[in-house]
Amino acid sequence: MAFDPKIKNDLIKILDEDRVKDDRVTLYTYRSDALILHPTMPMGVVFPENREELVAIVKLLHANQITFLPRGAGTGLSGGAIPKEGSVIIEMFRFRQIYDIDFANRSITVGPGVVNIKITEHVKENGYCFVPDPSSQKACTVGGNVAENSGGPHTLKYGVTVNHILGIEVVLPDGEVVELGGKQWGAPGPDLLGLFVGSEGTFGIVTKITCRLTPLPEKVITLLGIFPSVRDACSAVSNTIREGIIPAAMELIDNVVIQAVEKTIAPGFPLDAEAVLVVELEDMKDGIEEEASRVQAILNENNATEVRRAKNEEERALIWKARKEAFGALGTISPSYYVQDGVIPRSALPDVLGQISDIAQKYNLTIANVFHAGDGNLHPLILYNSKIPEEIEKADKAGIEILDICVSLGGSLSGEHGIGLEKQELMGTLYSSEDLSNMEWVRSFFNPQNLLNPGKIFPTPGKCAETKMGPQIVQSKSGVVA
Repeated sequence: MAFDPKIKNDLIKILDEDRVKDDRVTLYTYRSDALILHPTMPMGVVFPENREELVAIVKLLHANQITFLPRGAGTGLSGGAIPKEGSVIIEMFRFRQIYDIDFANRSITVGPGVVNIKITEHVKENGYCFVPDPSSQKACTVGGNVAENSGGPHTLKYGVTVNHILGIEVVLPDGEVVELGGKQWGAPGPDLLGLFVGSEGTFGIVTKITCRLTPLPEKVITLLGIFPSVRDACSAVSNTIREGIIPAAMELIDNVVIQAVEKTIAPGFPLDAEAVLVVELEDMKDGIEEEASRVQAILNENNATEVRRAKNEEERALIWKARKEAFGALGTISPSYYVQDGVIPRSALPDVLGQISDIAQKYNLTIANVFHAGDGNLHPLILYNSKIPEEIEKADKAGIEILDICVSLGGSLSGEHGIGLEKQELMGTLYSSEDLSNMEWVRSFFNPQNLLNPGKIFPTPGKCAETKMGPQIVQSKSGVVA
């Protein structure tokens, strides 16, 4: 696969030869995102640096009916940045300008290639932060956060990406430039901004993003509950929320993950604990100590063997390093893993974690758990060996069963990773055919010829899982992860 010579020459005229690539190394590098599902070689990769270049590229590809898609850091976990065969990848990482900061209106305008954590680093000295904090925040870009409506541990209290985006500038699939939202809340008319965030790169390509800044809290208290069972830790989560306490974050880490992070990061988690629960409270100084005391009591009431409190910022940072680098740490105990992203009601956590354990035994696989317990966003990591076909098949079947459980309980297929390629054939288990048709109609308003990031989100005709009809949910029939 490579560019048609005429198309390549036209692209070089817009950019230059160094920013139009279709060599084998580049094509191989861009064949997948972090999911490594269904890797596919693109036609080529282009590297625009500004809106004018991007518009010219999009208009050229649109005129020649060539499919294309944007890509940021490639940290996505649902296959959203995997190209359809013959598609052109538009690499957006060079759009990393910080345009302006408006502290009076608590906003900052950035390019989509700006790495998530850089925003907080840029404004922290002035007492602000950008709340959405995915575990990949040291690498993922804000444009990708907008595409997937990313979450993170601290969105339990503050909301996900859509709650922190004020406005965006977008290049539509025909090259038209539009602005959605603005620099303040409450733009008049339909909420097209809210519709766009989470559209997984199928509506348009973002070129500027105005983000909402949040004041840093006066005080932060980080507690670590140590539990003899995952069920006890899950019960502590539900009981805390039931008391009317909404921590900034509640993250659960099971024993498999504890073993892995102790090998790589050594945060001091007890190796004999079946689970640890990270609870972070942040607010004004007045009243937070009383709230922390009540949370500690709830953890103890739910059989915590010990409750620790971070004594300083260094201890707090080490706890969060262990949580946010947990996925990578699992490489010490397994050559491959397949992470899921289902959502369930908090009250169902203990039972669902038990069912996940049963699924692991059924397929003779290890399933590790580290997830956003406060909002029921599961991240079971199915450990397997990608060099053994039978294990690939078992990992895929286990993942499908986990998602079927989530949907059957009134949950969803994804909390923040997106549908992409990974879960598109399962959409029929959650939505009726009429629901899916309406969604596709909305996409066609922005992307009428389906040239932008085709083949994502919606089931493939002829391969679609049976759809949900009324209250009944039919088991999905997804293929094998490859």
